[in-house]
Amino acid sequence: MPARDSEKQLLRFGIIGCGRIAPYHVQALLRVPNVQIVALADVVAERARHLAEELAKVAAQLEVAAPPVNVYTDYRRLLERPDVDAVTVCTPSGLHPEIGIAAARAGKHVLVEKPMSLTLAGADRLIAAARENQVKLGVSFQNRFNPTVVKLRQAIETGRFGRLSHGVASVRWHRSPEYYSEDAWRGTWALDGGALMNQAIHDIDLLQWMMGSVVRVSAFAATRYRPIEAEDVAIATLQFADGSLGCIEGATTVEPSDLEETLAVFGELGSVVIGGVALNRMETWRFAGMDPAEEAEVQAQTAAAIKNVYGMGHQPLVADFCQAIRENRDPVVDGAAGRKAVELVLAVYRSAEKGEPVMLPLQEEVEAIVRAQAALGLPV
Repeated sequence: MPARDSEKQLLRFGIIGCGRIAPYHVQALLRVPNVQIVALADVVAERARHLAEELAKVAAQLEVAAPPVNVYTDYRRLLERPDVDAVTVCTPSGLHPEIGIAAARAGKHVLVEKPMSLTLAGADRLIAAARENQVKLGVSFQNRFNPTVVKLRQAIETGRFGRLSHGVASVRWHRSPEYYSEDAWRGTWALDGGALMNQAIHDIDLLQWMMGSVVRVSAFAATRYRPIEAEDVAIATLQFADGSLGCIEGATTVEPSDLEETLAVFGELGSVVIGGVALNRMETWRFAGMDPAEEAEVQAQTAAAIKNVYGMGHQPLVADFCQAIRENRDPVVDGAAGRKAVELVLAVYRSAEKGEPVMLPLQEEVEAIVRAQAALGLPV
């Protein structure tokens, strides 16, 4: 189907999970041509009804068609609807595989919030379900679409860095005790994970996207201040497949408010540092032999106004996912990308637990994680 014609194909979405992140999916979906939201599901009916009201307001502001939206407390009823083509899964993370697999088996395309799973077994089952039922699977790593990140990726792809030296991803954010107490699942091993699995996983995805696959991890993690099961701060050192090195810093202990989210890549021919609260500012853009004016030009070209740490990437992420459905291709951020980020987080957790380096890809480590979670009655 020609691209121009494919954009005319109507896609009808359901949103499963109507909490903190769901409004960003509403805003994004309603800005994509020929997309409608026809159903919402949440175990708390009032939360779903409130999102339906917000949806109507946004549609009116954007002057786009908004058909009546049905609200459910059981997502399975939403999946029974023949007029739902795709779903976005915005529930607690530990429920993503179960719901995503059910959606795929119902013939719905699946865009799942990060992380796609808390285990590799869950990620693998979700990827397999999408493949077996011939539906598209995307993961919400919206920061890949930030202008700053796109520019960095272009420099990587054109070989502008030469051989890479090292890369660093840092998330220095604040999450208060009240944030964790808003919902009982937050910060739990069963449904959420900690600063790495919930917050820094975006940057873990980006670091690997730029630097390549990780082969060795050595890490420390701790729960210093926050009243949660999982870690609120973690530090990891990495070795990539090409011999370059890396570092991950993830924390929700920064006081008194969010400080910064940074991604830095260093090579034999150049250095790039992206900063700001949500990777929205090009701090450094310098390459050997570069016109000195280029750095200021790139900084101006990639500057992006943001309102919060979620950034502005959901709309292009959703637009790409919709176009992937229409063009019968994989989305830019597919299940394999989502799995890769989960694997590295699990490797960090395992290294911190064992007090020794861990090699990737995870094999026996995965089996041990699955057995341990099964013994605790946790979802795998």
